[in-house]
Amino acid sequence: MSMGIKSGISHAILGMAVVISLGSGSALAGDPVAGKKVFNKCKACHAIGKNKIGPDLTGLIGRPAASIEGYKYSKAMKASGITWTEENLTQFLTKPKKFVPKTKMSFGGLKKEKQIEDLLAYLGEVTAK
Repeated sequence: MSMGIKSGISHAILGMAVVISLGSGSALAGDPVAGKKVFNKCKACHAIGKNKIGPDLTGLIGRPAASIEGYKYSKAMKASGITWTEENLTQFLTKPKKFVPKTKMSFGGLKKEKQIEDLLAYLGEVTAK
């Protein structure tokens, strides 16, 4: 194979990887400004920097579930073994009680994928440690 063909194939593969990653629903696709507005639905129970009715959300993405000191989690959440990846958070935020049956979280879930993407983009920005 000539160098030009190899280079062309490499560029094609790289291009496909970019298209796939951009279309994957990652929070990188979300709008943190819009996500701040979605977070208003969470504020009744959650804060960034302290526990309220729900646990502190600081460092949420990538954190093991039920790992905040001083917060009393449900037995279900403690036993879940979940790490809060974008994928797990998307499923949880869609239907919390379906994703973790018997969770203490009483919120019914977000119905729009765009709201979840925006919320995750916002949380990714403001909760990083």
